[in-house]
Amino acid sequence: MAKPNVSNKDSLIQAAKTCIARDGLENFTLKTVADEGGVSQGTVYYHFRTKEQLLLEVVKELCESSWEGLVAQEELIIEEALASAKSRCSTNSFYHRLYFTLLSSSLHHQGIREQLKGILQKENEVLALQVQRIWKVSPIPNVSFQTWGIILNSMIDGIAMQALLDEEFPVEQVYAELELIIEGFTRLAKGEQAT
Repeated sequence: MAKPNVSNKDSLIQAAKTCIARDGLENFTLKTVADEGGVSQGTVYYHFRTKEQLLLEVVKELCESSWEGLVAQEELIIEEALASAKSRCSTNSFYHRLYFTLLSSSLHHQGIREQLKGILQKENEVLALQVQRIWKVSPIPNVSFQTWGIILNSMIDGIAMQALLDEEFPVEQVYAELELIIEGFTRLAKGEQAT
């Protein structure tokens, strides 16, 4: 078998992410990845035997990069987490365009669905652990930290989806008020009066 071009697997995954975010999955082919990466189709086939294999690698890479910087910290600072989420929240967000494109395709592709399920579970767990560190006790009795993680993650993804669809979506206002909501729950968890 001939050696592949100089391009490596990681650069082809990045090229694939660009193609998916720009053109959607319906126009995604190994040829478009080769064109985007400036390599031959043979190089793409050398690293990825099928389109599905490449898609799974894209999802895996997305999973590994998701929350990477924040999870690495000993203690998550809510303001930093919200700032990170807000920075990816716009009508032209590459990250969310790619994420939601893959999410829609997961409805018909079990492998992608399993990978994205893993991403969501990891994010939910990280958020649950972080709010537990901050709050110590749930601000609302009988609401578990697991549920708080799911709710917060769903809110952040829902805000991102709306920002993708609406150029006039008030991202700054919504995130400022989301921070106030979290601060209010933090005060409740500490037994203080929410203001």
